[in-house]
Amino acid sequence: MNSPEIACGVNVYCSGPDAPDLPAALDDMAGVGYSHIALSPFSKDDLDVAALKKALADSGVRPIPMSGQAPDANVSSPDEAVRAKGLDLLKSSIDLAHELGADQLNGVVYALFGDHQEPFSAERIAESARLVGQAADYAKGAGIRMTFEVVNRYETSMLNTAVQAIDYVRQSGSDNLFVHLDSYHMGIEEADIPAAVRSALPVLGYLELGQSGRGSLLTGSVDIRGAVQAAKDAGYTGRFGLEAFTRQLLPAGGANGLAIWRQTYTDPHALAAEAVDIVRSVYAGQ
Repeated sequence: MNSPEIACGVNVYCSGPDAPDLPAALDDMAGVGYSHIALSPFSKDDLDVAALKKALADSGVRPIPMSGQAPDANVSSPDEAVRAKGLDLLKSSIDLAHELGADQLNGVVYALFGDHQEPFSAERIAESARLVGQAADYAKGAGIRMTFEVVNRYETSMLNTAVQAIDYVRQSGSDNLFVHLDSYHMGIEEADIPAAVRSALPVLGYLELGQSGRGSLLTGSVDIRGAVQAAKDAGYTGRFGLEAFTRQLLPAGGANGLAIWRQTYTDPHALAAEAVDIVRSVYAGQ
């Protein structure tokens, strides 16, 4: 079986899409074997999009942008006007992804990141799914596959498991909405990571590899190789992603928001190479 495409999270190497060392990071990613870079959220007003497009084109690494929601633009809000702005925000993210030449959009698109004070009602989840489904249909018209990331209970109280995500896709009514599972979050929320991967397979659009300590995939409590093996055995042919964070490479606000309090690794190249080796060796049957 051919090895699937693999994306590297931008923060594995640098602070974000506007980092001055991004072109060097892209070149190293390409050399290691990455086909894509998963970008952290950014505003078109705060970034030289033309420069980013040039750096991507020069490296041959393709972008996977990330979308999200804001306090005043949130599809899970009880306020109808705020929900409408949330849909508009998703559509603007899709437009930007199209401008960058992306064919996939990731992100926590269904609720405000960090909203975990109380459970969401079934009605608010259904309305969020309906609106995100509309965004996914809009993305389909732009040739973009829309995925949403399932995160842990400390980052949202809406969707924490593969089972919940599968039902959310069903409620969306869209055939262009897919699930993004992350082994870091699954290590917190899932009783059986391989079973979660298998259950989501029909709608699994992105499988991200992240270790419990947010650093090297080779050291931590999550069986990364087992997650990849489960995906292969289930017939998964979609993209994998690598995600890791270390405090010295992140902006202070981003590090604090993600609770990255320490240096988890020092060599981005080595960490990135480990992930490619794991995926390729599993798919090669080694």
